[in-house]
Amino acid sequence: MLICNETTQMSQSQQPISEQTAGQIRLYSTVRGSLSDYPLITRALLFAELSMISYLPPKQTEKAAKRLGFDDVVFYNNDGSQAYSFANDNDIVIAFRGTEPNEWNDIKADLNVAKVLAETVGRVHRGFKKEVDDLWPMIKEMLSQDQQTLDKNLWFTGHSLGGAMAAICAGRCLLSHIKTSPEQVHTFGSPRIGTRRYVNHAKIDFYRWVNNNDVVTRAPPAWLGFRHAGKEMYLDSQGHLKKLNKIQRSADLWKGFVTALKKYEFDYFNDHLIDRYIESINQTLSAAIQIPE
Repeated sequence: MLICNETTQMSQSQQPISEQTAGQIRLYSTVRGSLSDYPLITRALLFAELSMISYLPPKQTEKAAKRLGFDDVVFYNNDGSQAYSFANDNDIVIAFRGTEPNEWNDIKADLNVAKVLAETVGRVHRGFKKEVDDLWPMIKEMLSQDQQTLDKNLWFTGHSLGGAMAAICAGRCLLSHIKTSPEQVHTFGSPRIGTRRYVNHAKIDFYRWVNNNDVVTRAPPAWLGFRHAGKEMYLDSQGHLKKLNKIQRSADLWKGFVTALKKYEFDYFNDHLIDRYIESINQTLSAAIQIPE
């Protein structure tokens, strides 16, 4: 089973995640058994935490991964593109590292609209594709290694730019000669990645998490032809998973913006932080556990 345990963890520091240690990071999950047996919301919390610890320095990432239940950790790094594979006896999770947004300029750099290029069918964002191109040979080799690797369930995840990379790489994996296919993809605060034909070309069980006013999920702009992949999982201004119509969604976005403004916060930026996603998903999970059967 996967155990969610808040009381044994230290409180989250205000400093950037990349400057923290594994002991400073608050983690809620501990894996026991196969991830395919867990409820979707429980898996989502774990994948968000794996996306978060990917921002830590490699040695600290390994320590945090062990707390989550993954003893086999491999760091992939090529020309600034980075990812981790987290493995145990049952599962392999590939988490792509984005750019941790410590200030607004970091977000703008990741979302710089470049020309789109052909990938398989349709067209994909040039910058996102290049990030995956740098890592794909290493990931492909790892997934083709031996029968023990092929027998494990494969999952993809990532935050921000890492989410876009996870979506592209999962599609490549599905359409390649590799004998294992992605079980599921979870992204958090991911930008749009390509044209409609591209995002629909690979049929993957895909969940795209959006936290209220997260501005990165609205870029690159749809009027340039960019589209999202996957099923949207919207976290409202109160940190709850909700399905809202357009009018309700607009009202909730405004509510989140005003609430943040009263706290002297910039909602478009803060809602993109991975720890905000974790807080909201954990809150949703806790509420679901309390619902009587």
